[in-house]
Amino acid sequence: MNTPTKLTILRIILAIVMIILLLFPFYQVGIDFPRFLIGGISVRSQYIAAGVIFLIASLTDFLDGYLARKNNQVTDLGKMLDAIADKVLVNSALIILAVKGFIPAVIPTVIIFRDTVVDAIKMEAASKGKVVAAISSGKIKTAAMMVGLVLTFFYNLPFEIWNIRVAGFLLYFAMIMSIVSMVEYYQLNKKLILPSKTNET
Repeated sequence: MNTPTKLTILRIILAIVMIILLLFPFYQVGIDFPRFLIGGISVRSQYIAAGVIFLIASLTDFLDGYLARKNNQVTDLGKMLDAIADKVLVNSALIILAVKGFIPAVIPTVIIFRDTVVDAIKMEAASKGKVVAAISSGKIKTAAMMVGLVLTFFYNLPFEIWNIRVAGFLLYFAMIMSIVSMVEYYQLNKKLILPSKTNET
């Protein structure tokens, strides 16, 4: 097993730790995460810790891809695990933050719907021997979403002190770019996914 694949597995493990940290009822076993007051904002250390884990996991996503391409270590196993790791990490964070009231439910709904459609397009293209390349709008969506999620875990600090909703803006922007990129993916690949027209005889 090569280094990029090991990093991908580490990302899956970190995602699971993040989920447990956010969802396990620690108070029932006598564990209480302390709160801190930063700039007049009550911050729960549980979410800060989850944010740190999310940030580290996100960095491994960049690193494993970079190493795999640089060292020519791209494998089918690595690609499969990378897709699983991304979905477990990001979708879990989106859903949990929505359930906890940190972000509106419409954001994970739209983003996850978009990802499902794009993944279906990529799978259909792959079944016909075609590779769907990443597009700029998709990369912009991912960057805005990841930074927005990190800031949300960190209570939008330090911007929250000045009442500047950077985290919310980035996540709404990511949601809009999700729609834009989904439409672009469809337009670029509709010839691959739609039945070809044949002349009737």
